[in-house]
Amino acid sequence: MFQRTLSAAVILLLLFCGSSLASASATKLAPAPPLGWNSWDAYGLTIDEADYRANTTVLAGLKQYGWEYSVIDEGWYMQDPFADKVETRKYVWDANGILIPVANRFPSAANGAGFKPLADWVHAQGLKFGIHIVRGIPRGVVDQNLPIAGSSFQATDAADKDSPCPWDEGNWGVRDNAAGQAYYDSMLKLYASWGLDYIKVDCISDHPYRPSEIRQIAEAIKKTGRPILLSLSPGPTQLDHAAEVAKYAQMWRISDDHWDVWSVPHKAGEGEFPFGVRDAFDRLAEWAPYVKPGAWPDEDMLPEGSLTPHPGWGEPRQSRYTQDEQRTEFTLWAISRSPLILGTNLTKLDDFTRSLITNKDALEINQRSIESGQGLMPLKDGKTDSFPQRYWYARTRSHQYLAVFNLQDEPSTSDLPWMVFHLEDKPHAVFDIWNQKRIPRAKALYVVLAPHGCALFRVD
Repeated sequence: MFQRTLSAAVILLLLFCGSSLASASATKLAPAPPLGWNSWDAYGLTIDEADYRANTTVLAGLKQYGWEYSVIDEGWYMQDPFADKVETRKYVWDANGILIPVANRFPSAANGAGFKPLADWVHAQGLKFGIHIVRGIPRGVVDQNLPIAGSSFQATDAADKDSPCPWDEGNWGVRDNAAGQAYYDSMLKLYASWGLDYIKVDCISDHPYRPSEIRQIAEAIKKTGRPILLSLSPGPTQLDHAAEVAKYAQMWRISDDHWDVWSVPHKAGEGEFPFGVRDAFDRLAEWAPYVKPGAWPDEDMLPEGSLTPHPGWGEPRQSRYTQDEQRTEFTLWAISRSPLILGTNLTKLDDFTRSLITNKDALEINQRSIESGQGLMPLKDGKTDSFPQRYWYARTRSHQYLAVFNLQDEPSTSDLPWMVFHLEDKPHAVFDIWNQKRIPRAKALYVVLAPHGCALFRVD
């Protein structure tokens, strides 16, 4: 009896240690919200090696501020990304059905080198290398029934034709079986050998939610022995999946694709694309309790600055945001501790955007807050979304920060009690971060904001 009880205790201890090690590994991989750049908002499906290197070179000049991930988004395996159907887009894969980069767009990938030469170059800049994939196995690979490396399985053993991506016709889903796991194992083994640091997997965290494939990919990453950050897309990931996605991934999207719009009305049942800044306030507030080291609810990339030459949505353009809206977006993402992934064409980085992404206080809030959340505010008609302002607060080990946002289409003026920001009800002095000026000690915080504007303060 004693021996049986002891064995049970040992099993429980091992399970606990395994769970603790997995949590510690995720925390070590992403102890703070990831900072980086992604090609989608500026280049869409057209990114090539020359443009990627040019943007990464600019990003390397920002690494002193914490920017580190340089990510190639969708299309790097397509010879003709704008062809009218999958067959004529000419996906490129290896003998075992794993997608590889198109050599005429990524010359360093020729002769079977894959992305290793490019990843090595990124690492030499002091940065980390990332790619985007759509979950699943290419339909052409299944048609050819290619072998799965390192196993006795074939592609048809792994393919789940009942679960294709409904909005991307390139792949079938992957079955929750040994063959499916073997396929993802072979994929991540190859990509890890290139020097991959970050993988964004699409069509997996919502419409549809595919927990089996999330688990398989996370397990495949673990088997490589390489620390590869897993980012899940698109949103909105549902709140009741929070614990499960946090178990396997370090980032997961909480909205559909976010673009440079303030707000777009969406009819019931039609989804939420594109998702605007106005709608992000309440979404981020809902997810605030789930923010922790190693697990970051992701409100999507920042479509700021130059969205050229071929953005993933709409015509080439300078971001539609006013400067006030752009500052509001960056401030909200920073103080809510969302990952900060730049979408701008960095080779055309304007002074205003540069001033935001190099602001040490804003980055300090995002990277080092030990407490962050929506400030107290009155209810109007029983709903927070009808109230014209939002308040957020954050605390690092050395400072407290306050943010005030005006959601109205007209200017706002307010005297705010300090208790709104969970501060003691006594006079405080603050430093206005965006306007770089000190505000003397006062009994309340007086704030004047432009339409869709914000203010960010450090309590002195």
